[in-house]
Amino acid sequence: MSTPALPLAAPPTPTRAMLLALGLVAAICGLIIVVAYEGSLSSVKENRRVAMERAIHKVLPGAAKTVAYVALANGGIRPLTGADTPADGVPFHAAFDAAGQLMGIAAEGSAKGYAGNVRIMFGYSPPCHCVVGFSVVSMQETPGIGDKILKDANFLANFKSLDVRLAADMKALANEVKTVKHGSKTQAWQIDAISGATVTSRAVGRAINDAAQVLLPRLLPQLQQIESPQ
Repeated sequence: MSTPALPLAAPPTPTRAMLLALGLVAAICGLIIVVAYEGSLSSVKENRRVAMERAIHKVLPGAAKTVAYVALANGGIRPLTGADTPADGVPFHAAFDAAGQLMGIAAEGSAKGYAGNVRIMFGYSPPCHCVVGFSVVSMQETPGIGDKILKDANFLANFKSLDVRLAADMKALANEVKTVKHGSKTQAWQIDAISGATVTSRAVGRAINDAAQVLLPRLLPQLQQIESPQ
C-alpha cells in the first residue's frame, strides 16, 4: 500500500521582505497623517483666531481692534508675532476703541477645577485697576453644575469691578483674589461662589489671581509702551 503524500509546507516569508512591507505601510500612513495635518492646519489656526477674538470681545465689549503682546520677565513688553512666546513670557491682548485709545487688557488664566483645568479669559481695565469681564476658554466641568459659572447672573456680577490693584511696591496684588462662600462676600477683591458649584467657582478665582499676580506687575510700569494700532 502506498503512503499518502503529505501537503507541502508554505515556504517561509523572508524577513527582509516582511520588514520592507511594514516599512512601506508605515511610510504611507505617515504621509497620509502629514498631508491631513498640513491641509487642516490653516483652518485650525483660523478657528483659534476667531475663538480668541470672540473671547476678547466678550470680556472687553466695544473693542474695535486688538493687538497681541507678551510681557517679559525683565519687565519689558513687545508685540507678539507668530509662536515666538518666550518661556518666561506672559501673552496678553491690548484692546483699543474706535478712536485708537487703549480700553483694556485681555489675558488668560488656568486652574484645577472639579473634572480638569478651567481655562478662562478676563478683561482688565487700567483706570479702575479691576477686572471688568470674564469668559471660559475651555473646561470639562459637569454639565448643569460647573457650567453655572457661565449662566449665573450673581456670579457674573463679581466681574463687573473685581479689584486687582497692585500694592505700593508694584510687585504683587494689594489683595489676593479669593472665592468665598456664597453670600459671604464683603470685599471688592472677593468672588461670591455659586452654591453647588463651589469647586469650579474657586478655580475661576485662582485662575484670575495667579495670572494677575504674574502679569500686572510686569505690565503696568510699561503700559505707555502699548501703541495704538495704525
